[in-house]
Amino acid sequence: MIKHPELISFILRAKNRKRILSLLEKEYKLPAQLMKETGMYKSHVSRTLKELKDKRLIACKNPDDHTFRFYTLTKKGKVILKEVKEELV
Repeated sequence: MIKHPELISFILRAKNRKRILSLLEKEYKLPAQLMKETGMYKSHVSRTLKELKDKRLIACKNPDDHTFRFYTLTKKGKVILKEVKEELV
């Protein structure tokens, strides 16, 4: 049973969201690392991070640092990522 259908749908509608959530699952990442690992443009990574942050699925660990911002999954983000993976199996 899906507990968060709106958020699952939100993630599955855009492959970039799922890719970035998956990359943040194990460790903190910088936007530059995400760009390198996904091959996405900077603007796509920035937009995706903003979308995920607005839904409270990720958080910036050092928001005052404008050069090296680290992003990680929130507890809510971990739950949603687990549900997304279960849906795809």
